[in-house]
Amino acid sequence: MTKRHGYALLAAVIAVIVVVSAAIYVGVVGTDDGSRDTFGAGTRGPRNSAAPASSGTWVGSWSASPAGFEPGTERKGFAGRSLRNVVHTSVGGDSARITLSNLYGTTPLSITHASIAVASASNDPAAAPGTLRRLSFDGNTSVVIPPGAQVMSDAARLRVPHDSDLLVTTYSPTPSGPVTYHPHARQISFVAEGDRTEDTAGDAYTEQSPFWRYLTAVDVLSNETDGTVVVFGDSITDGITSTAGANRRWPDVLADRLRAEPDAPRYGVVNQGISGNRVLSDGQGRPAVNPSGLSRFDRDVLGRTGVKAVVIALGVNDILRNPHQNDPDRIIDGLRELTRQAHAHGLRVVGATLMPFGGHRGYEPALEAVRQSVNERIRSGTVFDEAVDFDRALRDPYDPRRLRARYDSGDHLHPSDAGYREMAESFDLSSLKGSAAAQL
Repeated sequence: MTKRHGYALLAAVIAVIVVVSAAIYVGVVGTDDGSRDTFGAGTRGPRNSAAPASSGTWVGSWSASPAGFEPGTERKGFAGRSLRNVVHTSVGGDSARITLSNLYGTTPLSITHASIAVASASNDPAAAPGTLRRLSFDGNTSVVIPPGAQVMSDAARLRVPHDSDLLVTTYSPTPSGPVTYHPHARQISFVAEGDRTEDTAGDAYTEQSPFWRYLTAVDVLSNETDGTVVVFGDSITDGITSTAGANRRWPDVLADRLRAEPDAPRYGVVNQGISGNRVLSDGQGRPAVNPSGLSRFDRDVLGRTGVKAVVIALGVNDILRNPHQNDPDRIIDGLRELTRQAHAHGLRVVGATLMPFGGHRGYEPALEAVRQSVNERIRSGTVFDEAVDFDRALRDPYDPRRLRARYDSGDHLHPSDAGYREMAESFDLSSLKGSAAAQL
């Protein structure tokens, strides 16, 4: 063999090695890009879709505050049933992770399977093709959550669209005791018998539910979003009178504006409203059902992912609900304490004036005077960094004690869909930027 032929043979061998190596590399990458971690027909199950974080920022896309335990679940919980929560994203990303809570449980909560998927359509329990991912917790597909605790899943590779519905499904095989839930979801979720976490079809999910159960947060890994704004409030933030399944709460409209307007901060929006919530007073029980704003601020604001700013819209229930808080100074002191806690963590704070409730069954002239006094302090700039004047935006110009008719849901306290939209449209998005400025 000549030296030239030897070189030719060596080059051919090297070429074969390169081709084979490239094929192996493509095969490995192709099975690890997340696109094949789906639940299809047949006996072959999916691989675990947990994925290490890539470039991007973890931000909150959706959240709901645990508000209490679901009546009637004290003994068995949802043993042997699959809970498919339907939630709506504010921003999208390339990976997702969830938080599950057993805050109000009295026994360990065993979750043996959990999954996440993009819904095939709004208000539909079926998953869009190729999007269902099995969730893991510290590398395991099952997790046990102690009473009073919460757990965050591993990241799962999934292209999460903004402004879309996700399906988050959990299965618990054993009785769990009281189920931690958010009662006023304004969204229909679903329940199925047996372990249906891997079902892409929705046929087995024959029972509907108006609650969110166990699930308290969905975070996404985003290259387009810089952080999270938490909206912290009561039933008006919770959107209790908005059209169910239509995502017309005012934080939903705020999220639309933050995505659409060119100079807006690129923040995800998470809604931490609890109906009936007050600044000062806890509900009953330990842990308290419907805990006060002061007692839950660390959990529901400071503990959320990627928080840059908080909007505080609390105080009307302190005035309206029994026992009435007739001292505006106490409410203001509570709101200032929330601002101090936020500033200690470097957060921007925007506070909302209290909207009118004239005509509501709880209205009294003395309570109206307290509301007006609280609003005067908020407008003065000595409570929050910035103020959004929801009172001025929605009140009746001919009777400022009442909501304008088109913005009134009919109970003279909670806004209509049009009222919620006006709240979000009146919000100055630039107020979410900048450093803390309130002189407390």
